[in-house]
Amino acid sequence: MSGAGNGALSGKAALVTGASSGLGRATAIALAEAGANVALVARSAEELESAGQEISDGGRALVLPTDLAREDDAMRAVGRTVEAFGGIDVLVNAAATDAPGGVEELDVEGWDRTLSVNLRAPFLLSKAAFPRMRRAGGGTIVNISSVAGKKGWANAAAYCASKFGLTGLTEALADEGKAHGIRAIVLYPGAMATNWGAFSPEERRDGGPNEAPPMQVLAPERVAEFIAWFAASPPEFVLTEGIIVPIEEGLP
Repeated sequence: MSGAGNGALSGKAALVTGASSGLGRATAIALAEAGANVALVARSAEELESAGQEISDGGRALVLPTDLAREDDAMRAVGRTVEAFGGIDVLVNAAATDAPGGVEELDVEGWDRTLSVNLRAPFLLSKAAFPRMRRAGGGTIVNISSVAGKKGWANAAAYCASKFGLTGLTEALADEGKAHGIRAIVLYPGAMATNWGAFSPEERRDGGPNEAPPMQVLAPERVAEFIAWFAASPPEFVLTEGIIVPIEEGLP
């Protein structure tokens, strides 16, 4: 797939969560390379600054250290994006956290934080962005799920619940947005080479992988390329769900 191309998102404003590393960072860079002004949202100020420095020619970067588990912080991020760029055309919810462990051992605090970051924050950001997109005549919301949003894994109840919930949220947003030119899509990437490693929740059941499973992995830049392409695609191009997996070696 070819990328969105330089200038394809010129003049557009995007907000990307989880932008300090992995897929979020790659997506912020890809959107900027397509011409968008990009607000980068994550908890780590230092890593965000580093990501922002990579965005030079493609677009303007706004670095917003944010704890997405806090409602006021999440809503403030949208407000500052609109204030800086005049609107919000693309919202990418890529931030995620996890609380691995069996249901019997999983504490309520870990459950609540996982659901807050992975599901509640996309709701809050979409809630704040939706009226701005509606008034502007359209927009695109991209929610990053996981293979764990399609299949539940032992010892990953909070993570799986949050990712399954993201599907329902996205479908509701897509249905509500149809009349206003607002598109919403949920993506289910396969294993990616990120700081989480190329592991599904079942390999992270003890809080971290022990050895890499024998699987093909995606470069986050390839998934980011698809996101930038979709954001720049004509508004009549509607896709509410996408599964992105690497092609196995040896296949055409």
